[in-house]
Amino acid sequence: MSTTDRPDTAIRKIEKTDAEWRAELTPEQYAVTRQQATERPGTGPYLHEKRAGTYTCVACGAPLFRSETKYESGSGWPSFFAAVDDTAVGEVTDRSHGMVRTEIVCASCESHLGHLFPDGPNPTGLRYCTNGTALKLKPDDGQE
Repeated sequence: MSTTDRPDTAIRKIEKTDAEWRAELTPEQYAVTRQQATERPGTGPYLHEKRAGTYTCVACGAPLFRSETKYESGSGWPSFFAAVDDTAVGEVTDRSHGMVRTEIVCASCESHLGHLFPDGPNPTGLRYCTNGTALKLKPDDGQE
């Protein structure tokens, strides 16, 4: 997906009011997903998770990443080298903090997930650096 001001995909868009998001998410989940906050490195869930499964958006449940694409980047946040498909994760130009970066968002509900960097492993060379707080793991074995 190309970098734009907001993702432009053909998938189902989920729109809720600020009050609805606040009621459904924990304060930390709300801060990360709706206000573009970042959990401190090494503190979020799923950093050391090894179970097989699908990582979904904590806000809307859309599939985002598979465990097979997760790797240890040393960054302090869960990292993936690919999304589940080309429409799952949107890219947004982020000009905050005096730099230009690529923000990654859930393409369904536009929740902030983290940032995309071109320093990942093969086969993509990408690092989807995510906030664990923005994710929920659905293990393949059904044991949550």
